[in-house]
Amino acid sequence: MTDPRYSKLAALLVNYSTALKKGERILLDMIDVPDEFTVELIRAVRAVGATPFVETRHTRVGRELLLGTNPQHAADVRDLEMFRMKKMAAYVAVRGSANATETSDVPGGLMQMYSKVLRPVLDYRVNKTRWVVLRWPTPSMAQSAGMSTEAFENLYFDVCTMNYAKMAKAMVPLEKLMKRTDRVHLKGPGTDLTFSIKGIGAKKCEGTRNIPDGEVFSCPTKTSANGVIQFNTPTLYSGTKFENVRLELKHGKVVNATANNNKRLNEILDTDAGARFIGEFAIGFNPYIQNPLCDILFDEKIAGSLHFTPGNAYEDCGNGNQSAVHWDMVLIQRPEWGGGEIWFDGKLIRKDGLFVLPELKALNPANLK
Repeated sequence: MTDPRYSKLAALLVNYSTALKKGERILLDMIDVPDEFTVELIRAVRAVGATPFVETRHTRVGRELLLGTNPQHAADVRDLEMFRMKKMAAYVAVRGSANATETSDVPGGLMQMYSKVLRPVLDYRVNKTRWVVLRWPTPSMAQSAGMSTEAFENLYFDVCTMNYAKMAKAMVPLEKLMKRTDRVHLKGPGTDLTFSIKGIGAKKCEGTRNIPDGEVFSCPTKTSANGVIQFNTPTLYSGTKFENVRLELKHGKVVNATANNNKRLNEILDTDAGARFIGEFAIGFNPYIQNPLCDILFDEKIAGSLHFTPGNAYEDCGNGNQSAVHWDMVLIQRPEWGGGEIWFDGKLIRKDGLFVLPELKALNPANLK
């Protein structure tokens, strides 16, 4: 018997996240996902009169392809995937993996080349289709979270099928505030960073792009960030786990970067000219996500967190920075994580992970659950 939560999640992705309509085409990009869930997604797509196209991938097979890739192979993959993507109105990616570090032994240069060459497909998908991306719960994710498989699966479905319409309504005041804000000041242990988001705008993330969701994002103007930020959340990037990442910025550029793996960290930040500039600043508040899972789609929405992102800026609410890198680094500011503050134009808006302005208190965990 298929888990009834599968059909509930499939319906959310089709009817809410991508708002699929009759006659449209959708690409279902399924990576190490149970066939039973893929079937539920296909059925949900057909129920609205749309046409599903399915790509089934496996991370071990993908690793083998990456180990032997070259510029011509990457270009051929790009051209084929771009042709297909241009036929689609919507895109759903569900990504599972028995081993989150499966590609850790793929040489960095190959990963960088492949990412650069295929970037146009990602850009087209982000800017020209209705899309949503989510992970699939696996024992390796449960292990990374320090949880049993059953407990993690229960958390996953609580998070992924929560009342996103209610959250979307509560986000509106924060989105409006960020749109009219100039100066941002982040404070906390090891962190004293200022930058401007004037004229950039802001966008609420309400379950129509990522599941789980729960953030409002903007972006620093390209040369405005000055100071230092010390992250307290582990981060996985290109198959490598980093801890205690510390970035020092001058005139918007990362001039010094340290972590438990300085060499690999700086290799990634040297991918291209845009990788050391910042492409996103966001505030996270999903009430069900309290602690790091070492999975960015969850960690960037942790209640009481923010993330700051070296690399590519989004077309909407961006500063024009371009890079093959987009690396969300997370700082949790709740008291048990050291606390911290966010100031907008000299006014305190969040302290120790809780919003203090009356119009923003609906985003605090007790009011969202």
